[in-house]
Amino acid sequence: MEIASKGYLRLNWAKERMDVSSQIRERFLREKPFNGVKISMALHVEAKTGVFALLLKEGGATIRMASCNPLSSDDSVVESLKKNYGMEVYARKGETEEEYYDYLNKTLDLQPDVIIDDGGDLTKIVHEERRDLLKNLIGGNEETTTGVVRLFAMEKQGVLKFPMFDVNDAEMKHFFDNRYGTGQSTLDGIMNATNVLIAGKRVVVAGYGWCGKGIAMRMKGLGALVTVTEINPVKAVEAAMDGFEVKPMNSALRDADMVVTATGMKNVVTYDDLLVSKKNIILANSGHFNNEIPVKDLESRSVEKNPVRESVVKYKLENGNTVNLIADGRLVNLAAGQGHPVEIMDMSFAIQALTAEYLVKNHEKLENRVYPVPRDIDIQVANLKLRGLGLKIDHLSDDQIKYENDWKEGT
Repeated sequence: MEIASKGYLRLNWAKERMDVSSQIRERFLREKPFNGVKISMALHVEAKTGVFALLLKEGGATIRMASCNPLSSDDSVVESLKKNYGMEVYARKGETEEEYYDYLNKTLDLQPDVIIDDGGDLTKIVHEERRDLLKNLIGGNEETTTGVVRLFAMEKQGVLKFPMFDVNDAEMKHFFDNRYGTGQSTLDGIMNATNVLIAGKRVVVAGYGWCGKGIAMRMKGLGALVTVTEINPVKAVEAAMDGFEVKPMNSALRDADMVVTATGMKNVVTYDDLLVSKKNIILANSGHFNNEIPVKDLESRSVEKNPVRESVVKYKLENGNTVNLIADGRLVNLAAGQGHPVEIMDMSFAIQALTAEYLVKNHEKLENRVYPVPRDIDIQVANLKLRGLGLKIDHLSDDQIKYENDWKEGT
């Protein structure tokens, strides 16, 4: 109960600062848009996620939740959701691989109408192992880049059996969650795990998508000398014009003090790269899966392994080089920190909640493919956020609207 009490405080702290969700909650409590709807969720089980799950429950849904990452659960929040709110949650920090998949299957035992996924594992299990659930599923949402990549691959191959919404690429999600959320929370996780100074460090950021942009921006803001690695020439040019050095990974690591991956792709840093890296480099991953970095090779090929801090393990390589790996290469902002700031996840989960509502109301018209979040949901969340901030904006006059739509009018 002591652990649950800690989680209860964290849930309340988050709830009080999630203005957009609070405005949606008022309507959900009145209208109950999820009455009779069963929702299985695989998300990082922490305070903001808990508030989101409770929002859906307050809207009438039956919820069952598991973690989408073995190291990202906040045990105090898990216990509070179970003991204080009677929610079925299957998660703990430090899950074994067997437990991880067992918990995902337990949340699917609900026989859901809707799934809300983060990383694509829940969707994958349904398609490969639990096809009996397809008869009930009307669709779902996907939260993150890695899962969206998997969904588009499934759609391209013609194997996707229900509609899924790409929540990750909604503007009110990736502009803020991926950039400002990942940027701040990644540094929070790294500094919590290492207690090192960022200023003056040479830091390599792998990937210059929205997450990489946020990490590079925040590292630079704290005084780091940032190098970006990329495979996309357009993003590489953008990084250069934003003032960052751009190099291939093998070259960038040779004088780097730290490398952070944020790509959604495997083998971004290889064991051979680490053989030529600067000695005692700090290695962190901010992508969904830990296959961005060579965890298995570090385990199998290193000649020595020692824990040096609570969340840091030092590996001695075959050539005598040393590497400090944070949080087993898991998502560093959650495995070694508390995840994105509350106000950021408020917007992301507002998108999730309204998209789930849209799915429930419109599923009969949807095909088995990946859909973008409807534009009006993005605009609705933006307006709710402005209201929560106490801000007002201008609007086009009738004359301006006429001008915008009249191709004959010039000056």
